[in-house]
Amino acid sequence: MDNILLSAFLAFMATFFAIPVIIQVAKEKKLFDEPDERKVHKTVIPTLGGLGIFAGFILAALLGAPQDNTNDIQYFAAASVVIFFLGIKDDILVISATKKFMGQVVAAIIIIKFGHIQLNNMYGLFGIYEIPAFAGSVLTLFTIVVITNSFNLIDGVDGLAGSLGLLTTLVFGSYFYYIGELSYAVMAFSLAGSIIGFLIYNFSPAKIFMGDTGSLLLGLINSILVIKFINVSQSNTIPLHLDASPIIGFAILMIPLFDTLRVFTYRILDRRSPFSPDRNHIHHLLLDLGNNHRQVTYICLAANIGFILLAFTLRQLGSNILIAVIMIVAMGLIGIAYFMRNKKNAARQLDEINEKQNIIKSHKILTLAGKSAEIK
Repeated sequence: MDNILLSAFLAFMATFFAIPVIIQVAKEKKLFDEPDERKVHKTVIPTLGGLGIFAGFILAALLGAPQDNTNDIQYFAAASVVIFFLGIKDDILVISATKKFMGQVVAAIIIIKFGHIQLNNMYGLFGIYEIPAFAGSVLTLFTIVVITNSFNLIDGVDGLAGSLGLLTTLVFGSYFYYIGELSYAVMAFSLAGSIIGFLIYNFSPAKIFMGDTGSLLLGLINSILVIKFINVSQSNTIPLHLDASPIIGFAILMIPLFDTLRVFTYRILDRRSPFSPDRNHIHHLLLDLGNNHRQVTYICLAANIGFILLAFTLRQLGSNILIAVIMIVAMGLIGIAYFMRNKKNAARQLDEINEKQNIIKSHKILTLAGKSAEIK
């Protein structure tokens, strides 16, 4: 427990004191995120907050890792370094989606090959149990890339990605501590401490963004944590055995992961690249309904907690029934959000039409009045 608390505190302090320096340097070097028609902020804001998150996380995770089990941590740190350089280059220079994808694949291969993190059993989900090694490697690579991008794509509102990342790391970290997986608990709480230090400056109104450097790191570490969670939580030898672990893991990452899969599916069906930008993310829907940044963050955080509690409570139903229940609830909520946005847009368009008609009527009245004055 001392290692965990020390790691979380060290990560928090490192990030908390690094962020002001990063903000100052970013302003001097004009390293800003420029607003455009798709982004929700209206002013230039520094984007290198992920540098502070990375520094706090790496320092705390490596120093706090149990001395008898540091091999996994060092390979995860190596993968994190790959993601760090990938993100920092994208934040400063901007790189193509293809190069970003290839960098994520390299990081995933390090995790699978050297860190020995791999999905090898689906525990009855869709009738699948044990998975052959090659198929498991491919599925794991896909999982890591999707989760890594999910935090990158949900990072569209002040405090949102950080708050969701804090929730997921606290949940995973608490579980790993309870079952005795101290290395993973240290890693989770180290990232949680860094996120808290960052959120102080990122919560609306944000003084700095985490950028791709931070959001990709959050996604990568959460992908490691959820795969490990799925693999160990079904064991009968641990203190807290969990049925339907793949779905509980999905529920813990519900908001970023479901939103990414939904938006990717929509873009593919629309014959566009899954990485092409649009305004169909859940935070865009909630903003269009009139919510501010803090309200969007609170709503998404509350919804994610609700899905975690739902999955944990109904885990005895089994993976297939549980995933059906979760997807029905999620699609229902998204449907309501779309309905409310469309209704609001229709009302606004009607108001605009009425306003134009009133202007036309006023113009006609003034014209007639002018003609009457001329006749007199």
